[in-house]
Amino acid sequence: MSLKDNISMVKEELNSEEKFFEKAVMTEKFVKKYKNIMIASVVAIVLVVGANLAYSANENSKITAANVALLKLQKDSKNADALSELKMLSPNLYDVWIFSQAVANKDLELLKSLKNTDALILNDLVKYELATDAASLESYASKQDAIFKDLALVQSAVILLNENKIDEARNKLSMISKESSLNKLVAALMHYGIK
Repeated sequence: MSLKDNISMVKEELNSEEKFFEKAVMTEKFVKKYKNIMIASVVAIVLVVGANLAYSANENSKITAANVALLKLQKDSKNADALSELKMLSPNLYDVWIFSQAVANKDLELLKSLKNTDALILNDLVKYELATDAASLESYASKQDAIFKDLALVQSAVILLNENKIDEARNKLSMISKESSLNKLVAALMHYGIK
């Protein structure tokens, strides 16, 4: 190798090392400048992850305790301690338990106490169970999101049939869609019940 080649090779090596040191200095300046922000970000991420894990563990603990209380109530429905524990841990599950007991015992007063429950489906079921006459069944069925809309219309029509209000019963049955699972029952009522 010639001297010229050696000099150019040394220059290239020095340029490479110079660039490396230049990048190291820039990185060091960047780290010094944003050190507090980077540390705060890492701490914030650790805190958020830790809080999330703690919250999840707490929620799982509540769910487990609520399930234990529910199992106690299934064994002994008069257990007041388990009932109050269930109410404290899971108000919606408490409402479902009260609803099941009210329906099983046909307790209208207990059902009325659930009229304003926060559980959406349960709220609808309570309104359906409390609808006992044709007018209240029609009122329930007129709601857009009623779960048992068709069943309420059929029950209303049967009540009207028993009162010999055949035209009104026919109108109620005609409100039930053809795609309903109660369509065969409606057809039978229209054919045999309403002439």
